[in-house]
Amino acid sequence: MMGRMVHCGLFLVLLADWLPAQVTFDRILSANQEPQNWLTYSGTMLSQRHSQLTQITPQNVKNLQLAWIFQARSLEKFEATSLVVDGVLYTVQPPNDVVALDAATGRTYWVYSYSPSAKARPCCGRVNRGLAVLGDRVFMGTIDARLIALDAKTGKPVWSTQVAKPESGYALTHAPLIVKDKVIVGTAGGEYGIRGFIAAYDVNTGKEVWRFHNIPEPGEPGHETWAGDSWKTGGGSVWVTGSYDSDLNLTYWGIGNPGPDWNGDSRKGDNLYTDSVVALDGDTGKLKWHFQFSPHDEFDYDSVQVPVLVDMEWQGRPRKVMLWANRNGYYYALDRANGQFLTGKPFVKVTWSTGLDERGRPMKATTAASSPEGVLIYPGNQGGTNWYNSSYSPRTGLFYIPSWVEYNTTYYKLPVEYHEGRTFGGAALRANVGRRGATLTRLEDSEGYGAVRAIDPKTGDLKWEFKMSDVTDAGVLTTASDLLFTGGREGYFFGLDARNGQMLWKAIVGGVVASGPMTYAVNGRQYVAVAAGNALFSFALPQ
Repeated sequence: MMGRMVHCGLFLVLLADWLPAQVTFDRILSANQEPQNWLTYSGTMLSQRHSQLTQITPQNVKNLQLAWIFQARSLEKFEATSLVVDGVLYTVQPPNDVVALDAATGRTYWVYSYSPSAKARPCCGRVNRGLAVLGDRVFMGTIDARLIALDAKTGKPVWSTQVAKPESGYALTHAPLIVKDKVIVGTAGGEYGIRGFIAAYDVNTGKEVWRFHNIPEPGEPGHETWAGDSWKTGGGSVWVTGSYDSDLNLTYWGIGNPGPDWNGDSRKGDNLYTDSVVALDGDTGKLKWHFQFSPHDEFDYDSVQVPVLVDMEWQGRPRKVMLWANRNGYYYALDRANGQFLTGKPFVKVTWSTGLDERGRPMKATTAASSPEGVLIYPGNQGGTNWYNSSYSPRTGLFYIPSWVEYNTTYYKLPVEYHEGRTFGGAALRANVGRRGATLTRLEDSEGYGAVRAIDPKTGDLKWEFKMSDVTDAGVLTTASDLLFTGGREGYFFGLDARNGQMLWKAIVGGVVASGPMTYAVNGRQYVAVAAGNALFSFALPQ
């Protein structure tokens, strides 16, 4: 392993001296009870991206001001969501440098610098979306497919495990998920014809405990959905963190596209478990249920979104529900105990399907067939939404989706052959939105636009929309004071009224917001932090 720890004078000594109690798994499970911290990627294991903090309100949000900035020494995309543990903020300077900061001032305690192997070849940027913490250790996946544990006080490496072969296209880009004494990761690389998997590792030793094959091999359920040997290069990547229900002991993960992406001729069948959510036993990794959103996908509709878990009344009785805004343009509600389809409805324009049947299976439009002549499809290749997180507010009862509305792509099918470590696509694409020139102008509605769309999760009905000048890559955060924070490609960070979408505050951050905002508190002062461009910005009310 190539890596080194850099510290800043007495700061490292001070951090080691006063870092508080270890982060137990019970603390992570009860994260809502200590909203001053942000202990896991989505705030809690339910992944609602909703904070109980209320110091910043719709009435005073207009007074928010910049508290501090951390400038990354990197020109790569800064997509990480930070963690905060009792006044210490941990983030990832892309691609794989872990940084510990004073969450109140932004001063650096230590930096662990990792140099990925030259064999690393992540498809879509040298990115990292965050970390996990347990005990006195911080865990990071790397773009050359390593999982590394660091001492949270000093940044010194504790162990390092090679998860997969980077030269074959495998990478780790998402924040790991802690379940009990295991750290769980999934492999990115679906554009290279990998055979994706999700695996759990012992937090103390780094040894693999269990592995789930996203593309089932002969003898495993679902293998029959792959023609011939196509399963060997079936894709099925994972690049966004899953969720966990402790009552059911199930961890939920979204699985990416099949390989090749846009030419399905060689992989006849539904191609499980691509474009699906899988529910795995947290102790063994055994599949309990699955739901496939886009069978035999030829439009790159990865189902790599964060599963949002909500306990709510559904048709007159309490139910454990999973809310899912899918890249394919449909919103879904599922019973997360058994995977039963509850409801589904488009949240953006959809032409590839004429609707969902009673089981939630899409009824593919006869005109939605990839061909050499080209086919125009809504939503386009980047989807109605993508990896950037949604949010659910128990206060408003609304589900908030960062959306690409009225967006399309023309697909031209091409012949394709598999070669290890090379892209495995099978099409040429012409996207009609999302590629902006040096001069930013407002997109016409006919070209598509970015928005936060607030929907009723029980019906899928649109309640309000906050329209942006360009498409968005930013996640959504809501708070118990009925605020919503998000950003966009224009370089602004917004504070909205979560009840009606009214803009209450905005700040220029000088770059694309391509991460999920988060919030925390130190010594009773609430902060809201977001990565944008090549920096991490933290805002607070005047003291």
